[in-house]
Amino acid sequence: MAAVKKNQPPLEDLPSLQEIDAIRFGDPQAQFKKVLESIGGQLMVTGDLQEISDYVTSHFKDGHKYISSMDALPGIEKLNSAEDAHKLEDVEVAIIEGAFAVAENAAIWVTEAAVKTRVLPFICQHLVVVLHPKDMVHNMHEAYNKIADAGYGFGVFIAGPSKTADIEQSLVLGAHGPKSMTVFLTEALAAK
Repeated sequence: MAAVKKNQPPLEDLPSLQEIDAIRFGDPQAQFKKVLESIGGQLMVTGDLQEISDYVTSHFKDGHKYISSMDALPGIEKLNSAEDAHKLEDVEVAIIEGAFAVAENAAIWVTEAAVKTRVLPFICQHLVVVLHPKDMVHNMHEAYNKIADAGYGFGVFIAGPSKTADIEQSLVLGAHGPKSMTVFLTEALAAK
């Protein structure tokens, strides 16, 4: 051990993160869409919230439970913030509002401000996330700078539907969470 300790290289200071030339995109929304689709999600741009409700009710099975954590979504049951998480086991579609998205990897930042019951985006069969088009950053460096000084009881980056693959390269969607993820960009929301 003495020989190893004697032959260690000198310590160096960590590089400054301010000097990192992080990737930027000419069209962050196009990059976000490209990455989201490559990981199994889909992006839709809409003018109003009614289109989101219409999409959910027409693309998913009748008789299944649709639930939203958003106040202004017409025709969709509003999640009671005090609701027991065990009562959400049969949720087919959960609709939540994301805080912002990252173009680099299609990750969406979600906090307790939008999801009072933390299990909701993970227990549903299909996840719908609603964002304002201006709530998008280029890369994770910008994302971490955006959340660095804020306090959260709960926060998570979600990117695409749940998936896993075994050693034989068989991909399974929905293994640990939602089978699908649809992201709606709409200016009907206030930009954050």
